[in-house]
Amino acid sequence: MTGKRIVIVTGGTLGEWFVEEIKEGDVLVGSDRGALSLIEYGFQPYISMGDFDSVTEEERDQIRASSHTFIDCDPIYKDLTDTEMAFEWALAQDPSHIILLGALGSRFDHSLANIHLLRKGLSLGIACTIIDASNEIILINMPTHIRRGSYTHVSLLPLSMEVTGITLHGFQYPLRQATLQIGQSLGISNVLLEQEGLIELETGLLLVIQSKD
Repeated sequence: MTGKRIVIVTGGTLGEWFVEEIKEGDVLVGSDRGALSLIEYGFQPYISMGDFDSVTEEERDQIRASSHTFIDCDPIYKDLTDTEMAFEWALAQDPSHIILLGALGSRFDHSLANIHLLRKGLSLGIACTIIDASNEIILINMPTHIRRGSYTHVSLLPLSMEVTGITLHGFQYPLRQATLQIGQSLGISNVLLEQEGLIELETGLLLVIQSKD
């Protein structure tokens, strides 16, 4: 798996939009009900894993039969969420990029925990992105170029207690050597003026959330 892109489809909010995010050559990982979503849209998961407490016995059997590899675990006596299990497996494959689909949804606790997973990828130097129908989320700790694409807004939120030395290039609302602390909304709803912008920073962990209304 070294150097390949791994796409994890998990059990949050999904729809037809997620199919467009899957590219030829991607290694597909189904996490709990996300595995069923992959199969329903005609994909074969390379590996499906989780406790599968959100599917029926028939659906579990379907997932098992349709996956290259199937790993299940006890839903009570486990320490990791299904998504974190899949994410840990993906990190161990030394991929070029991990994409998380279905990682955001009605369970805010799971959504927030999944956003925190980005820190693990960053610490290992593996690019990780969470995507849903309206948002694309990355975590950075060094100068990073971002492309506008179909997104209308860019928000910056610290994941560490503070992020220092933030300078923005190509944005409607500029920052220069700014510091953002947890609890501030200064970085919300900026706009890229061109197709590409640059975010510089000196210290800290910064969430970059691109959104469309």
